[in-house]
Formats: sequence, C-alpha cells, structure tokens
Amino acid sequence: MNFGILSAKVQDGVKVIDVTKYGAIGDGKTLDTKAIQKAIDVAAKLGNGTKVLVPTGRQYLISTLVLKSNIEFHLQGNAQLLVSTKKEDYSVEGSLIANDVKNLKISGTGSINGRALEFMSHYDTVKEIWMPKDWRPKLFILTKCNHLEITDITIEKAPSWSLHMLGCENVLIDGVKIKNNLDVPNCDGIDPDHCQNVEIRNCEISCGDDAIVVKATLQEIDYGPSANIWVHDCLIETQDSGLKIGTETTQDIYNIVFERCEIKTSCRGLTIQLRDEGDVYNIVFKDINFTSRYHSNPWWGRGEAISLTAIQRNPETKIGKIHNVLIENVKGIAENSIRVNGTMESRISDIRLYNVDVTLKRWTKYPGNVFDNRPTKAYEGIETHDTPGIFIRYSDRVVLENCSIAWENTIPDCFTNAIQANNVTGLELINFKGESANQAKYKAIDISKL
Repeated sequence: MNFGILSAKVQDGVKVIDVTKYGAIGDGKTLDTKAIQKAIDVAAKLGNGTKVLVPTGRQYLISTLVLKSNIEFHLQGNAQLLVSTKKEDYSVEGSLIANDVKNLKISGTGSINGRALEFMSHYDTVKEIWMPKDWRPKLFILTKCNHLEITDITIEKAPSWSLHMLGCENVLIDGVKIKNNLDVPNCDGIDPDHCQNVEIRNCEISCGDDAIVVKATLQEIDYGPSANIWVHDCLIETQDSGLKIGTETTQDIYNIVFERCEIKTSCRGLTIQLRDEGDVYNIVFKDINFTSRYHSNPWWGRGEAISLTAIQRNPETKIGKIHNVLIENVKGIAENSIRVNGTMESRISDIRLYNVDVTLKRWTKYPGNVFDNRPTKAYEGIETHDTPGIFIRYSDRVVLENCSIAWENTIPDCFTNAIQANNVTGLELINFKGESANQAKYKAIDISKL
C-alpha cells in the first residue's frame, strides 16, 4: 500500500497532506526540500485540490520545490519557508517553481523568507545600494500555469524577483504582502510576463525594484502577449517604478488597467517604458495617488511623476508603438516632470490625461536637471534637461483635460514651464491650470516644432 495516500486526512471534504508526516523537520537548519517535495508529489497524485499543509510554528529550510497541478500549497499560521543560501542545493534558479500546471493554489498566512542580505557581498555607501554576489535565486518562477491562485501569503527579503509569472493564464493574486529590502537591487514585487487574464488585488508591496510590472521578456518559446491584466487596490513603496509596463516589450502588451492604488514612494509613479518591438496600447491608470523622488545614481528613474517613453533599446532595435493610454483621476507629488516622450523612430499617440494634478518640488539631496532614458544605447541614458511640469516630445493627439501643475515655494532654477512640447501634433488643452515656475523667465506653455 502507498503510505502517502493512507496518511492523508480529510478536512471540510478536502484531503490534507501534512509535510511533517513525510519527514519535514521545520527547525530552520535541516534541509526539508525532499520531504516537502514528497508531500507535494503525493498530493498531486490524489489531485482534486488536495491540500499540502505546511504546519504553523516552524521554519522549513528549502531549496527548489516543484509545485504540481490540482493541489493547494498552504502555509498555515506563521509557518515560514526559509530559502537555502547554497547554490548546490537548488535544481533551478528558483525556490518555488511550477511548469505547465493547472488549478494550483498557494495560500495561507505564512511566509517565504528570501534572506536577501546573505546573497549580497557588501553595501556600497557611495551608491547607496547592496551589491549582489555572483548568484541569487528568484523566489517564485511560475511558468505556463492555468487557473493559478495566490492568496494572503507574505514574501519577504527576496534576493531577486519575488513573484515571476511567465506565460500564465487565468490568475488571481489577492492579499499578498511583499516586504523586501528597499536598497536591494532587482527585487521586483510582482512580474506578470507574457500573461493573460490576470487580477492582482489588495496587495501590499515594499521593494527596492519595480513593485508591479507587466513585461514581455525575450523568450525562446512563444508565450503570447501580456493582455487583460487588472491591478487594483494595492499599497506600494519602492525605490523604482510603482506601477509599470516594460522595459521588456518584445511582444504586444494591451488591455491593462491599474486603478485605486496608493504609491507611498517611488522613483517613477506611473511608467510605460517601450524599448522593443511590441506595441503597448489600451492602457488605463485610474484613481491613483503617488509620490516620486530622486534616488542615488544606480537606481533607474529620476523622480518622474509619470513617464511614457518609446526609445530603442539599441540602434538596430525594431521598436513598436505606445498608443491609446488613459490617465484619469491621478494626483501626485514629484521631483520631476510628467513625460510623454516618443522618438523619431517611435511616436507616441492618442494619450489622454483627465483630472491629473501634480505638484513639483525638490526635497532630496540628489542632483536634478535630468531625464532618465535607460535602458538604451541608441540615445543618451541620462539626458541633461530642464524640468517642466509636463514634457511632450514626438507625440500626436495628446489631450490634457482638467489637469493642473503646481510648484512648491522653494523652486530650483531647473524648474521651467508648466507645459513644454516640441515636435507634437494634435495637442489639446481643456481647462488646464498652471503657470511657469518662474513667470519672469518662462512661458506657462511653450510649444515648438523643433
């Protein structure tokens, strides 16, 4: 007889597999990967939503766990998965992985601890950033999952990306908390990548890199576009972009809605960075408050309030288009401009800002007077530029309705026009409110054809 199946309990009509019955110790020192994996494998054979129970009150040392179809992986109470810091313990580059599975649930109030600082070599006091060692794992790599649910768990101290979903469909992420170090690079929060039909809601995210970022990375397998993604009611703190699309845009990204989110701090509030051949369109940012500020030089972003940029990654890159973007009921404080910045190679079109109110001021110590175009080798990465309230370049059919720009009392010399536009067609201003930062030196609205 199969001892694993005999040891399954039934709770509320669902079979439950307790990982401690398969040898998991939970002392934070003994590697429990094999024991927990055995429980997962038994649960997968039973299927029908069998629950793999990781009991509360213990800390389980793990490396790579492979999750399977038709199960629920449940972190009970304060149960914690503690990742191994030894590369030789891992079978792949991630801690919790799944490949081509269906009906997978990851639930519970427990946590996974990525031990970020143990994967860092040192803290660079000049650059104000932790410097990684040669190797560090992602925490979740979930590939080609269909009907995936992740609810209520906590992810903390991720050494690299926290929750990467590649080619997944029909996904719900609800009530997840991410508590990463703000000065560790590349520890993104949630990355839907070539994913379709995704809802991300009620999450609290604190991380050094992008908080919620929709991507279409370069892959050998065609996973399709990123489409039909709804992000709402999330609280965000980051040293990079709060809500973002890109920079990896190798296929189309469309039908994306970000709404009812609070961005406590960021280096860019709302961001679309098109750098590759995919098109980005039918995008909505709605009912969002944000703060955006400068950080030290290694961090991408220079305090831009809103940044829509279409810039070739390399001179030979075929680049797509950004079009049909609505930004509505958005309010923020920032150290740098709202940017709608296309290029000769890729003009941005059909952009509407409605009820967007931004106040510009400076409060950090870092040098200003720049725009951040990275990543690009086709253009200057850090571009010296004055700071208008709204900057529009190489764009068509941009509408600003019921929008306002305000300046704080202490105004640096680099703060200039309320609106500055060049090489733009079809710019429409409806009930716009805003003066220049220095009315003796600059026009409120400066439009040129250059």
